[in-house]
Amino acid sequence: MDEFEKSPVSLGEDTGMDESDTVENPKTSQKSSSDSDSSDSEDDADQKEQLLTLEYELSTNPSNYDAHVQYIKLLRRSGEIEKLREARENMSTLFPLSPEMWMDWAKDEASLSNDSNCESVQKLYERGISEYLSIPLWCQYLNYVQEHDPKVRDCSADGISKARNLFERAVTAAALHVSQGSLIWDAYTQFEKAILLTIDQSDIQAKEKQVQRIRSIFLRYLSIPLANLKSTLLAYKAWEVQQGNSLDAESDNDLGISSNVASAYQKAEEMYNVRAHLEEQITRQDVSESERFQHYMSYLDFEKSFGDPARVQILYERAITDFPVSSDIWLQYTRYLDKTLKAGNVVKDVYYRATRSCPWVGELWVRYLLCLERGLATEKEISDAFEKSLKCTFSTLEEYLDLFLTRVDGLRRRILSASGDDVLNYSMIRDSFQQAADYLSPHMKNTDGLLRLHAYWAHLELKLGKDLNAARGVWESLIKSCGSMLEAWKSYIAMENELDHINEVRAIYKRCYSKRFSGTGSEDICHSWLRFEREFGTLEDLDHADKKVTPRLEELQLFRLQQESKCFTRATDHRELTLKNTAREKRKSGSSAIDDQSPAKQQKYNSQNKKLHEKENTQGLNLAEVKDGEEKKGKAEEQVNEKQMKNTNPTKSRVYTDQCTAFVSNMSITQAKDEDLRQFFSDVGGVSAIRILLDKFTGKSRGLAYVDFEDEEHLAAAVAKNKQMLLGKKLSIARSNPKQRKRESFSRTAPGDDASSQGGRHGSSVSKESGENSQGSRASRVPQSTGRKLDDNFELKGKNTFAVPRNVKALGWTANKSGTRTEEDEKPKSNDEFRKMFMKS
Repeated sequence: MDEFEKSPVSLGEDTGMDESDTVENPKTSQKSSSDSDSSDSEDDADQKEQLLTLEYELSTNPSNYDAHVQYIKLLRRSGEIEKLREARENMSTLFPLSPEMWMDWAKDEASLSNDSNCESVQKLYERGISEYLSIPLWCQYLNYVQEHDPKVRDCSADGISKARNLFERAVTAAALHVSQGSLIWDAYTQFEKAILLTIDQSDIQAKEKQVQRIRSIFLRYLSIPLANLKSTLLAYKAWEVQQGNSLDAESDNDLGISSNVASAYQKAEEMYNVRAHLEEQITRQDVSESERFQHYMSYLDFEKSFGDPARVQILYERAITDFPVSSDIWLQYTRYLDKTLKAGNVVKDVYYRATRSCPWVGELWVRYLLCLERGLATEKEISDAFEKSLKCTFSTLEEYLDLFLTRVDGLRRRILSASGDDVLNYSMIRDSFQQAADYLSPHMKNTDGLLRLHAYWAHLELKLGKDLNAARGVWESLIKSCGSMLEAWKSYIAMENELDHINEVRAIYKRCYSKRFSGTGSEDICHSWLRFEREFGTLEDLDHADKKVTPRLEELQLFRLQQESKCFTRATDHRELTLKNTAREKRKSGSSAIDDQSPAKQQKYNSQNKKLHEKENTQGLNLAEVKDGEEKKGKAEEQVNEKQMKNTNPTKSRVYTDQCTAFVSNMSITQAKDEDLRQFFSDVGGVSAIRILLDKFTGKSRGLAYVDFEDEEHLAAAVAKNKQMLLGKKLSIARSNPKQRKRESFSRTAPGDDASSQGGRHGSSVSKESGENSQGSRASRVPQSTGRKLDDNFELKGKNTFAVPRNVKALGWTANKSGTRTEEDEKPKSNDEFRKMFMKS
């Protein structure tokens, strides 16, 4: 058992103690010891409970990133090394760890191992620097190698070579980091200075070679735009002085260095000055994440304008370190590398990291597969990446489809090119298609994506697999699950038609022409069959297809008319409901406006409203009396009309209820006959009777007719033909509603609306002026009822004397001797009496 497992001290804690800490009062010490023991036991119990909770959470949901982080923190605090190592390994297989987590892990392992086991710690550092760019992690790695690697620490040739290679890798990865890159360069120069001190003074050649090496590092350092260029220049000048070189005597500039170094330094300083404000924006801590993200985007555009791929790449690495789960940055980064580097281990490594950081982005996986194919990766490597992608959760099914198609594309290209050591055959493509169909079909029924998959599959079965039956099987499996998809049938037909399989095409048409497709698809497939038979079939085939298709087209037309009628009815009902609601809202707003009036205006409105209700009640009594007479007359007229109908159409003497009857108006009076109407409604069908209304005096058509239908469906289709032309007249067709006609007839013959008709029925004598419907004075000018007294001195008589003026003496009137009128004088003279009077005179 190692020393860490013997001690309960947490990792990373400082266990140092002063002597004053041990000098305590024995009683106080005993009391504090008991209190600390109780608090520690409570903390341990809480910690164990939290660990059990997190373990259960991770067992049920291993993709919970935060649970992994909390679990590792608790294990590190409790000092359970084996569980901690296992937890870190489990998390690293699912997620990329942050640089801080890699630093803690390496630090913990370094504290538990000796120098002979430093290789395992170095492997952890290697894994850490491959995830994200982190200058602190690189510096910690370099320091660990210099301190714990025996070869490097002893300055052996192999150790120095190993350290220099590691420093060069660090320079390549992070030296262009504007704000922190100087840390790598400083560590590098310090290492080489330490090597210089180990060289024997007598070995002049080796010492001069090392000095030149350090000078070269300084020159590289000063030519890069970094944040601490001025301090670096001062350090370089001081070092040159230590070497006994007088720079001022050799320089021809204000910097006091050689011209070539001064030129590189001034150029680097200018580059840094134009980037200083951009660096400040992305390193500030008082800005939001979204603002920092936008600053990175602006900085990247700036670097791209200079066309230096190395500087653009290092800035992308800094961006993904700050925003590791931003798919936008990863997508931009990989696109840029595809455009500039095309292929190579660098691009492949970035794609690998991108899919680990954002595994839910299908586009990254698709382009990762293309990158592997472009880099001539093995089939096993590509297959492993594809299988990993299928375990991820994407936001759309189209991403899964694109992934499957990309996999098939790669297999097809590699089979056709026959390149590589892997042996590929068509069965791998068929298995990939089958896997895609099983995976996507339950979720993508009747979609273009599923059609695209099966069309590609059938094409490859035919062209690459050379198996016609397999291609037909692909289409059959699609129409079995998506039989209502018109394009699936058309694509199946197109394949057979390209192969000149006429009988197979005809068989498919016979299977699908009677199916119902969305929109006008049913009509399209029927017309397509007829066109096919005209172009490829015999006359008998065309007649047979026409015999099958024509009834189907008529059925579809009727169904469409019915649907249009229903839609029209629904639209009308909706419009009427909207109007009613609008009127109701207006009444509500009117009543609310009255409520807002002053009390005096409200009292005046209430009194006017009361008088109006009394007047309406009086009119209601009068209308009730008139209604009785109207009902009696209506029954009599209905009997007369029924007799007329029987006499006009003796063969149609049944009783019509108007339940399935259409009322047709605006017909041609002279030309329209029963046969014309029956022909007009022939496309609708279902006509059971036609009744054209005739004038009772002339016997000629009145331009009106009732058409009875067998059911509601035929009636609705007939009403849908409203406003269509017949014999040069635009017909008006509506559903017959006798109850509504009675209400309209009653409203037209109400008292005061048609005085002549009322006078003819009841013998009333009302002037034409009194029959006008004026809103303001109708109540004062029109009698409310023809059967009641207008006042105490006037009553309508049964005889029509409306033409006699009331205030003018009748012609030929003479008064008697007493000067009073008699009943005989009051009687008007007839024409014969007037003629006799004139003859006598």
